[in-house]
Amino acid sequence: MRTRSSKPNLPDRPDSAVYQPNNWLDPLDWRAIFSDATRPLEIDVGCGKGGFLLWVAGSQPTRNFLGVERQLIRLRKVDKKIHDRQLTNARLLRVEAGYLVEKLIPTHSVSAYHIFFPDPWPKRRHHFRRLFQLAFVQALYRTLKPDGAVNVATDDLEYFAHMQKVMRESGRFCEKPATALPVEAQTEFEKIFLAQGKIIGRAKFLVES
Repeated sequence: MRTRSSKPNLPDRPDSAVYQPNNWLDPLDWRAIFSDATRPLEIDVGCGKGGFLLWVAGSQPTRNFLGVERQLIRLRKVDKKIHDRQLTNARLLRVEAGYLVEKLIPTHSVSAYHIFFPDPWPKRRHHFRRLFQLAFVQALYRTLKPDGAVNVATDDLEYFAHMQKVMRESGRFCEKPATALPVEAQTEFEKIFLAQGKIIGRAKFLVES
């Protein structure tokens, strides 16, 4: 795995929201990341420019939120916005989402995942690159609390059907209608797709009891 997160071109302010683990092999210790690790934790996978992350962290101060993003430029911008808004319950991590969930997240430690507009890899020969594969879904289940949820959204309806199929066939989740979100919570991708008149596939998957 590439360990770009340890490179010096990450934000180096003492109060940066970007967390850099000592190594990339051991499970994360939430106590080292959040000032109050007893709060429920939600993870925004592929937080992009931070539209949803900033809104949800600001509107729910009693919960912790981890934004995951691979692109350094986006990470820097979101880090600055978190600093400007003085959001003490939002942190960032630069890492591949699949590796994070499968290798670094402790068991039964996450209340919810938000996976909005992941790369659909539309060409059939690239489908193996899609985030939603059985191993990833099993990792979601392992890391979620018994009442945990996975919220998804995508403009690619074929990929949305694939998400539903993989989640259903895992036998670990039941599908429910997506939670309605205000305009302020929209991601940059969502704003673009809605302006283009695209239909957005949305769903909530709850851990099967």
